[in-house]
Amino acid sequence: MKQFKEIWRTFRRRPMGMLGALLLLSVVFVAIFAPWLAPYDPKAAIAVKPEDLLTPPDAEHLLGRDDAGKDVLSQLIYGARVSLTVGFAASFMSMFIGTVVGLVSGYYGGRIGNALMRLVDFLLVIPSLPLMLVFISIWGRGLWKIILVIGILGWTFNARLVRSQVLSIKERQFVLRARALGAGHLRIIVRHVFPQVLPLILAEAVLSISDAIIAESSLSFLGLGDPMLVSWGMMLNFAFERAISRMAWWFLLPPGFAIVWVSVGLIMMGNTLEEIVNPRLKTHHLFDPRCMVARIAGARPKVEAEGAME
Repeated sequence: MKQFKEIWRTFRRRPMGMLGALLLLSVVFVAIFAPWLAPYDPKAAIAVKPEDLLTPPDAEHLLGRDDAGKDVLSQLIYGARVSLTVGFAASFMSMFIGTVVGLVSGYYGGRIGNALMRLVDFLLVIPSLPLMLVFISIWGRGLWKIILVIGILGWTFNARLVRSQVLSIKERQFVLRARALGAGHLRIIVRHVFPQVLPLILAEAVLSISDAIIAESSLSFLGLGDPMLVSWGMMLNFAFERAISRMAWWFLLPPGFAIVWVSVGLIMMGNTLEEIVNPRLKTHHLFDPRCMVARIAGARPKVEAEGAME
């Protein structure tokens, strides 16, 4: 607990991290209070005349209407719920799997560790988006199926990160003393090793939320999202299919801007937390605009994680 208080105290002094937290909290606020903030039902068509379709913004509809006469602003507000649900749920699943694999492979090593790392290497070689497309095509569309696919395929980087830290931590004096006093392997992992890597796991989890949101938006944009739910990716899919020919920018730009908004906020928070929990992390380039674009695109910057904060 003392360690997390120190992290929070340091985080509050980082303007970039606080700005990212403000961006994220604004989206969370909108998602929670969507029924009170949305002026219309996002699924209800309000147009009865052909000339009311794809109308530009006006006083009654601040972001215009789509090709079915639905209010774009209401869809954008409710879409935050789906995107955040997928982001947090899939991130939690991938962090859990990656942490378990990293702890086991790093602590035990040997054949178990090598076998797990070969599995990680195999999954890292295969591009994640095509693999997600294959799974969704086989299992069918649905919100929880998308969360499951993203969670199952998104744990590899975290596993390698945790393993690299465990390899160093298990050789430290407090772990060797616990082993000499007769502590079992499970107790050492839970009581001594895991608390040391937890701050780094949480920092990586923030970045993983951004990856999950972008993955869900990509799947929905390609037409594999849940058609019964309003999400930012599905809005982009409809906009490109039905509105781009009529240059309806008010239908196309808002969901794309919302995805960038929450992704940039999470990236700012995650990079700041990484710098705090791992002082040896070489992050002098992490806030470079080119690196920010790479993060939004789903790429991982090349960094050297040499030690976790104790």
